[in-house]
Amino acid sequence: MNMNRKRHIYHAYIVTNRHHTVLYTGMTGKGLFRIFEHIEKTNPGFTKRYNLDKLVYLERFTEVRNALAREKQIKKWRREKKIWMIEKYNPGWEDLFLKYTRKANKSNESHPFGGQKKG
Repeated sequence: MNMNRKRHIYHAYIVTNRHHTVLYTGMTGKGLFRIFEHIEKTNPGFTKRYNLDKLVYLERFTEVRNALAREKQIKKWRREKKIWMIEKYNPGWEDLFLKYTRKANKSNESHPFGGQKKG
């Protein structure tokens, strides 16, 4: 095994709309870029139809099978349990996409969409 190889990161996430009336659970290996696609409504489908553009829950994994299992687990939950989990980790339903992109812009870290921060 090559010890210098960069590990891939996967995320299970929940996005919602402005009024928190609809919750969508997803999984991605594209980092915050996938959330950006939801926000910009670049792909047709459920999140575009219901205007889901606010990231309220994000969980990180190094193994794709663990991220997929978590996504499936959360999707089986009733709405009340999803709300409980969101409020446990994000009590104000803050838009985590804005939080993480602001943090990356203020630091010398890699940009959340991949690559190095410019400037």
